Amino acid sequence: MCRKRRRVVVGTTYDYDQESRLGAGKFGAVVKARCRATGQLVAIKSLHDPADPHEVLREARFLEACGGHPHIVGFRGVTLDYVTDELCLVMDYVEGKSLKLLLSERGGGLPEATVCTFMWQLLTAAKKMHRCHIVHRDINPANILVGGEVVKICDFGVAMSMSEAPPYEEEVGMGEYRAPEMLLGKEDYDALVDTWSLRCVMAEMLSGKRIFRADEFISLFQRIFQVVGVPDDTTWPGFTSLPHTAPPPLVPGQQSTLRDLFPVETLSAEGFEVLNGLLTCNPDNRLTAAAALKLPWFATVTAPTAAAKIDTMAVSIKEEVVEFAPLMPPRKRVTAKKTLIRKKVPLTAPPAA
Repeated sequence: MCRKRRRVVVGTTYDYDQESRLGAGKFGAVVKARCRATGQLVAIKSLHDPADPHEVLREARFLEACGGHPHIVGFRGVTLDYVTDELCLVMDYVEGKSLKLLLSERGGGLPEATVCTFMWQLLTAAKKMHRCHIVHRDINPANILVGGEVVKICDFGVAMSMSEAPPYEEEVGMGEYRAPEMLLGKEDYDALVDTWSLRCVMAEMLSGKRIFRADEFISLFQRIFQVVGVPDDTTWPGFTSLPHTAPPPLVPGQQSTLRDLFPVETLSAEGFEVLNGLLTCNPDNRLTAAAALKLPWFATVTAPTAAAKIDTMAVSIKEEVVEFAPLMPPRKRVTAKKTLIRKKVPLTAPPAA
């Protein structure tokens, strides 16, 4: 079940003492701070050039709806900086690093057993989001935090609610992790775009490198089709009618070479079943997070101990922080806090059990 909707807690940055900067990007920064009232450490995410406080509250609502899940970064509330006019998100602070940094430092992939454990955790997080009708749309190694045997998904800056009617924006998230239907301009996609991204992450954890690394749109499609096969209107009804369908650079009907990239010595048959099921161009044939979790590969995975769920994690920032919109002018600062508390950001009701 999704957490029952409640008002997002709004405070001010005077409630915290800043200790150090955790990271910074084009649009904003994340700092480590200590709550003056409780002494607890938190991570505060702010923007350089905000435009609309309701966009920040939108991300806050998504995080709050997923609150309590051990593999989604914990959300504490919103603060208003009266000096800079920034609206900030307050999240759990814990030690750790991003999956992107972990793979870069290793210079290679992870053991299959570790990938299995991490994928189980990520899929349970995706299942939670999708049951709340939330689509992340930017799952990639920079937005996955790793500490010991625990991973968490963070940064809901471009997430959306499936209660919103299409058309949906297709140019969101990192291109190499974006689902084919988004790349091709489909404007009524669904939560299965996240499971495609998770498949890209799984492949990267196994090999240590991006499976679809490309600098140009056409090159990206060439790489995707080389690996998963070239779709047509038989294998993907409506494929050739999508807005951005490029001239097929490969022979239609060409079969997948995915198993060649991940032979049985690298990935067991059970693991390949998960990878192949998530890596399907036609979203109608792609595994949901819930369906993937039922496959034999995950039969022996157990949840991390409660003590490891938070203390080994760290909220971090990727190279490009999602842009927030500006706050109200200074003359409205006095009433800003009350206004933000009253403002509602719509989320869909939880699906029926």
